[in-house]
Amino acid sequence: MFSMRGTERCAPQFLEKLMEFFTVSLLNGTIYGLLLFMVSAGLTLIFGMMGVLNFAHTSFYMIGAYLAYSLQKVIGFWPAIIVAPIIVGFLGVVVERFFLRRVHKYGHAHELLVTFGLSFIIAEIIKLFFGNYPVNYQVPSSLNFAAFQLFGTDYPFYRLMMGVISLLMFGLVFLLLSRTRVGIVVRSAIYRPKMAEALGHNVPMVFMGVFGVGAALAGLAGAVAGAFYTTNPNMALELGVLVFVVVVIGGLGSLEGAMVSSILIGLISSFAVGIDLSAADVLGYVGAGEWAQEVGGLLTLKISSLAATIPFA
Repeated sequence: MFSMRGTERCAPQFLEKLMEFFTVSLLNGTIYGLLLFMVSAGLTLIFGMMGVLNFAHTSFYMIGAYLAYSLQKVIGFWPAIIVAPIIVGFLGVVVERFFLRRVHKYGHAHELLVTFGLSFIIAEIIKLFFGNYPVNYQVPSSLNFAAFQLFGTDYPFYRLMMGVISLLMFGLVFLLLSRTRVGIVVRSAIYRPKMAEALGHNVPMVFMGVFGVGAALAGLAGAVAGAFYTTNPNMALELGVLVFVVVVIGGLGSLEGAMVSSILIGLISSFAVGIDLSAADVLGYVGAGEWAQEVGGLLTLKISSLAATIPFA
C-alpha cells in the first residue's frame, strides 16, 4: 500500500510520462498523417477528376522509392528526389495512354482489373531487379541529425522535413487547381468535357496529364519517405488499402478532405500504438479484472495490437 508521500512523488512522474506520450504521439501521428496525404493526394486527384479507381497507385509510390535509391548513388540525394518523381510521372502518362484509355469506355470494372493486375506486375519486376528483401536506402548523413530534443530524446530533422514537404505539396496543388488557368481547364474538362472540347481544349490530353501528375505525387512521397521508412517490395501493399481508406473518409475527389482524413488516421494510429491497455485492464479498476481475464477474447486484446485495424473500423 502506497503512503501519501510516495503517491505525491509518483504523481509528477505519471503526469510527465502522460505529457510525453501525448506530445510524441501527437507529433508522430501528424507527420505520419501528412505522409499518408502525400500518397493519397494523387489518388484523390485521379479519382475525383477522372473517375478512375487506380489500384496501382501505391505501386508508383514504391517505384519512386526504388528509383530514388538507385539514382542517389549516381547523382546524389537531392537530384534523385527531383528526378525520381518526374520519371514516375512519365510512367503514369504511359499507363494512362496505352492501358487505361483503351478500357475507359468499358467502365470502372475494367479499369480496376487493369490497375490491379498492373500492381502485381510492378511488384514482381521490383523483386526481379532488387530481390525480395529491403534495400539499404537511408537518410543521408547531412540530414541525419536532431531537430530538437523532446523529453530528453532527439527528434529527427528528416521526419519534420517530410511533414513540411507534404504541406508545401498540398499548398501548391491547391493553388494550381483553384487559382490558375490550368486548374480551370482541368476542372472544366471534368465537369463539362464536351464544352471544353468545343472551346479547343484537348480533354484526353488533360486526363493524361492529371494521371501523370497524380503518379508523380506518389513517386515524390516514395522518394522522400523511402529513406526514412523501410523500402521493400511489400511497401505498396502495406500502404495501399490504408490510402483508399483515407480517400473514402475524406470524400472521393476532395483534396481538403484527404488532408483532414490523413491526419485523423495518422493520429488515431499513433495514439493507439502507444496505449498498452485492454478492456480487462480498465475493468480491473472496478474490480472486474479477474472476470475479464477469465473470459479472454476481445477483453484481453491490447489496444496497441489493434492499432492497424482501428482506421478500417
